[in-house]
Amino acid sequence: MKDLFGKAMFDFQTNNSPEDIITETTISEEDEMSVDYLFRSYNEMPKIEQKALQLTTGKTLDVGCGAGSHSLSLQNDRNIDVTSIDISEKAIETCKLRGVKNAKVQNILDFEGEKFDTIILLMNGVGIFGKLDNCNKYLSKLKSLLNEGGQILLDSSDIIYMFDEDEDGGKWIPSNNDYYGELVFNISYKGEKEEPFDWLYLDYNTLQNAAIANGLKCELVLEGEHYDYLARLSI
Repeated sequence: MKDLFGKAMFDFQTNNSPEDIITETTISEEDEMSVDYLFRSYNEMPKIEQKALQLTTGKTLDVGCGAGSHSLSLQNDRNIDVTSIDISEKAIETCKLRGVKNAKVQNILDFEGEKFDTIILLMNGVGIFGKLDNCNKYLSKLKSLLNEGGQILLDSSDIIYMFDEDEDGGKWIPSNNDYYGELVFNISYKGEKEEPFDWLYLDYNTLQNAAIANGLKCELVLEGEHYDYLARLSI
């Protein structure tokens, strides 16, 4: 990977002529994303993210922390001990420049040696699972990192609304998808194209079934305004 998301964040943080990120998926046209959205304050966050941060307690792991906005809010506003991880080196450099105290380049699947009271995966945190088939692997790993009484807070969206309806009201879903929430993302930044990558959106019922299969309780905490939701998983 060229780490274009990370480069965009780093450019924004260092005032190095940042540009919009161009995103495109298997079911959507090119769209422009302003990098400053990744640097939002608590007051600028959607209600779902605010609620997740309100519910966060104890020693916390922020998975896929990006530019570190959630971590900074927890660290500075709530004095929470938070470890922030991302696979993007430039994202972690950005976090450190912004004052995130404990940020490191790390794939969650390789994370060892610590347990947490809260694990957060926000901004469609389940996206990193990539494919529906990977849910068990990721949920099992996350569960193994929880302290007794711990919780996983994550958000996602049911993207069924993006598919066309047929005359009977059913949805027309391409047959090359095992599950309609499996997308391939293409992003470009400053004229460079990233390697295409898998990204997953999970409807709540599918998440709940996967959680139960891995010995986790799943609660629907909050539904957003656009098919999105916040869920809490616990042992």
